[in-house]
Amino acid sequence: MSSVWIAVAVVLGIALVAGVLLLVFSHLFAVAENPQKKAIRECLPGINCGACGYKGCDDYADALTQGGVKPNLCVPGAQSVADRIGGILGVEAEPFKDVVAFVACNGHCEATFRTAEYDGIPTCRAASMVYGGANACRFGCLGFGDCAAACPSDAICMTDGIARVDTSRCLGCGLCAQTCPKRIITMVAQETKTVVMCSNKQKGGPAAKACKNACIACRKCEKACPHGAITVKDNLATIDYDKCTDCGTCVAECPTGCLKSVFFPNLPETDN
Repeated sequence: MSSVWIAVAVVLGIALVAGVLLLVFSHLFAVAENPQKKAIRECLPGINCGACGYKGCDDYADALTQGGVKPNLCVPGAQSVADRIGGILGVEAEPFKDVVAFVACNGHCEATFRTAEYDGIPTCRAASMVYGGANACRFGCLGFGDCAAACPSDAICMTDGIARVDTSRCLGCGLCAQTCPKRIITMVAQETKTVVMCSNKQKGGPAAKACKNACIACRKCEKACPHGAITVKDNLATIDYDKCTDCGTCVAECPTGCLKSVFFPNLPETDN
């Protein structure tokens, strides 16, 4: 038994010495945290969405302390966070433009149909790998809710087979856009008033056959727009928002209703 106790004592002694050495080295080689970085980090929401262009809030805070980075890149934090960071850095934050997620698809259950039955993993990513999905429109929403699962503010729900965004809850982080395998979710300015609710790039006939709400590339909107804000490229209408005045002429001319007038409610303030 004495040999057992000796072994235990040796192990405990080694552990004690190792612990003391670790404690000493942690103090000797500790890197002092930048108080400015800590203050900035406390301002950020901690979602780590990457909308700022960095891997997460810590990386963005670190980049800000090194200089040359704008303080208004935190989309979920919006203007209030930008102003607070600007105050810490002693700079004036540029005006922040609120953005919200927009689903460029209106292929609900009554507008389109399925060409097959999908019986695999119930995610959009998995379904898209099987011939692009079971829907007649290969460009539309698959309806399994990968975007809703990724949304940190529960701003997305599935309605009539497609994703719908409650913009009053949307943080503008862009995680849903990154998650969507069809890339039909984009971030648009919250002040946007006119949108193209379609992503189908097929020619008119096949597009109309796949979904009655699809853009058929008829160019009526392009010809009617008094400001040249709409062009049809790759069989799909696109809006140049720098030219668009939200006059509604294109919406009135669209025969399938894929051009729509919208209103995105104000974003909630972020408490940080």
